[in-house]
Amino acid sequence: MVLTPLPDSLTGPDGSAVIRVLSYNVRSMHDDTAALARVIRACAPDLVLVQEAPRFFRWRKAAARLAKSSDLVVLSGGATAAGPLLLCSLRATVERTEDVLLPLTPGLHRRGFATAVVRIGGARLGVLSCHLSLQRDERLAQAGLLLDQLASLGVEHAVAGGDLNDVPTGKAFRHLAGPLQDCHAAAPWGGELTFPPDGPRKRIDAVFATPGIEVLGCGVPAGLPGVADADLRAATDHLPVLAALRVPATP
Repeated sequence: MVLTPLPDSLTGPDGSAVIRVLSYNVRSMHDDTAALARVIRACAPDLVLVQEAPRFFRWRKAAARLAKSSDLVVLSGGATAAGPLLLCSLRATVERTEDVLLPLTPGLHRRGFATAVVRIGGARLGVLSCHLSLQRDERLAQAGLLLDQLASLGVEHAVAGGDLNDVPTGKAFRHLAGPLQDCHAAAPWGGELTFPPDGPRKRIDAVFATPGIEVLGCGVPAGLPGVADADLRAATDHLPVLAALRVPATP
């Protein structure tokens, strides 16, 4: 099945920006990295919110290799954010970045956020990539910290996304979808379920946007020209989520 077209990236006469945002858990690049790069390139993203980026030996080289093979550059994150990573196209002008480590619960994995503030066209945008806990109570607390972190960026418009380890009816997911737009629910496009890639049964990956952003379409890009089903299955253990968003110009 071929998907209906998703709007291309562009800058409007008023300075507003249509951007493509991709959220993708890459499982530390342990799978088919060539397939992974092909999927990312076919999605033509301005911003990629990565989860489970390489965190150990030569992790910076691995992140740089992923960016180069995807025709992007590294923006922030990686091991310094406990796994979340941000990539961007040269369309983005970077104002600042910050990697945030979250409180550690003994016996559980360390979690963090990769964040940035960028300008694309005349729009100023906060960006955050996350990978929330497998443990229910910790996950809910981290959802609250995510909202606090977005507010601390000091921007009117922001986008956040990642592997939530939670479904839309879950407490953490609903906590985020209250003040933020769940982009797939706002403008369904493409597929819905994200895990596992072969016969997906759950939607645990999502892109969220602040209320002033117009969601033009969001979903799993299966069927997008250039995105082969075989590549989606081979690239990693999650399906990606692609969103097209119109961000108003910043006065």
